[in-house]
Amino acid sequence: MKFFIDTANLDQIREAQDLGVLDGVTTNPSLMAKEGISGVDRVLKHYVDICEIVKNGDVSAEVIATDYAGIIKEGENLAALHPNIVVKVPMIKDGIKAIRYFSDNGIKTNCTLVFSAGQALLAAKAGATYVSPFVGRLDDISTDGIQLIEQIRLIYDNYAYDTQILAASVRHPMHIMKCAEIGADVMTGPLSAIMALLKHPLTDSGLAQFLADHKKASEQQ
Repeated sequence: MKFFIDTANLDQIREAQDLGVLDGVTTNPSLMAKEGISGVDRVLKHYVDICEIVKNGDVSAEVIATDYAGIIKEGENLAALHPNIVVKVPMIKDGIKAIRYFSDNGIKTNCTLVFSAGQALLAAKAGATYVSPFVGRLDDISTDGIQLIEQIRLIYDNYAYDTQILAASVRHPMHIMKCAEIGADVMTGPLSAIMALLKHPLTDSGLAQFLADHKKASEQQ
């Protein structure tokens, strides 16, 4: 399972990279705005800065346009920034058409804002590199986001689609574990969710006991 971090914060990306488990980054206009990144030139430079940190991992850069011609133009400009850029396209009619164009022209894509298995099926048929079902946002409206991942996994396995399931809107470590159990190819979430996987009270108490015993033994020498 690949671990992506869902942020535009360079310090958090560096921390995840230093941990040695980072496989990529996902961003969106909201995350850019949260970091105070505005203006086309600054946003484009920020994408390149992220790519330079992640090195070999995919970095999803989202288009703003919602019409076919606009998505194509914007997506081609984004893809030209760096070899690791994945063009993030919304799950709309013109988005699916654009994903087919990008796929036919060797440009990687991430179909975002997916909330149903039918949408995921269309994205795969159009040739999307990744499909991003939003687990957390479905949970927010009392719908089982994890069950959607399970449905998509079954459909993709039935027909051997190459599209990777990128579980998005992951909120906490249980989301990560459930997605891993089901067989999601990728998860993307905040750094806090990834770091939470490190924690267990028995690890903390066991380490404290080892250190105490070592200190006691050292004092007796």
